[in-house]
Amino acid sequence: MDFKQEEINSVTMDPKTKRIQDSSVKLKVLFFARARDLTGFTEMPLEVSSGSTTNDCLNKLISIFPSLEEIRGCMVLALNEEYTTESAVVKDKDELAIIPPISGG
Repeated sequence: MDFKQEEINSVTMDPKTKRIQDSSVKLKVLFFARARDLTGFTEMPLEVSSGSTTNDCLNKLISIFPSLEEIRGCMVLALNEEYTTESAVVKDKDELAIIPPISGG
């Protein structure tokens, strides 16, 4: 059987089920308010390793957009439209929202 190298790199064997599983998950990231200003995006796809947490996603996003570091300590995360912690594990097709503090009167 002939596989493309990228396909080989993106699958692994699940030791429990003895089946091939994806070694990465793809999710959509939404940026609101100041996060949108800092990245220049309202949304973007993100691919991380299987078993990654929202904190891992945030670290990857900061490596892509270092300016996000300025709001890291005060932002709120939502996973699939529910507030979450940085220890939540992300799954394929999840939606992660980056919500900075909102000010106004």
